[in-house]
Amino acid sequence: MVEDNKNIRVSVAMVTYNGEAYLGQQVDSILEQLEDGDELVISDDGSKDGTSLILKEYEKDERVRLLQGPRQGIKKNVEHAIKNTKGSYIFLADQDDIWLPGKVERVLQAFEEEKAVVVVHDAKVFAGKEPSHILMESFFAFRGAKAGVMKNMIKNSYIGCCMAFQRELLDRILPIPVQIEMHDQWIGILGDYFAGKSCFLPEPLLLYRRHGDNNSAMHHYGIFKMLRNRLVFFGCFLRRILVR
Repeated sequence: MVEDNKNIRVSVAMVTYNGEAYLGQQVDSILEQLEDGDELVISDDGSKDGTSLILKEYEKDERVRLLQGPRQGIKKNVEHAIKNTKGSYIFLADQDDIWLPGKVERVLQAFEEEKAVVVVHDAKVFAGKEPSHILMESFFAFRGAKAGVMKNMIKNSYIGCCMAFQRELLDRILPIPVQIEMHDQWIGILGDYFAGKSCFLPEPLLLYRRHGDNNSAMHHYGIFKMLRNRLVFFGCFLRRILVR
């Protein structure tokens, strides 16, 4: 059972790996929106560039906690960051995006008004260093985003950098199976199944950066890999719901 900590409102779980190029811009955009009692938990998975030096500068901020990742891949690093959060609401964050002003408060408002357990918001997609080159005005439109277990089992529209969820979901989603392709799909679908309420906000509250080193892909896999991924995911999903 994951312990709750009612003194912390918002936790942001961020994972990093060789992210020096864009990391400062993202961390700044997050900290600007966090209150004194909130926290930014950053798990670095053994970066070999200047990421660690950048992060140490932010450690002076009492809201920032730095962790050494398990070095077992991105899903286990995400799990490690999430497990070390203490807040009532857990936001996921990549190392290279930009949070738009008002994101945190708008998502918290959606939790309250929609009685949701998972909230996902839209994003604008851009390329390169500065957010002036917009590739896509709506990631939701690109993915056909909406809630639903079967819908997202077939075509996932959960995107981790745009997700937040209530702490009560932790006992359902952890541990994250190493066999599955995407942790965000896992969190979103289990939230839909167990809690029955995910909210998809059509407002773009984040600038989603695309560059040559992104961990997530925006293109489709080949048909055989797609089928395999779905079968593996469905098997892990069945095992989780049968034992919980």
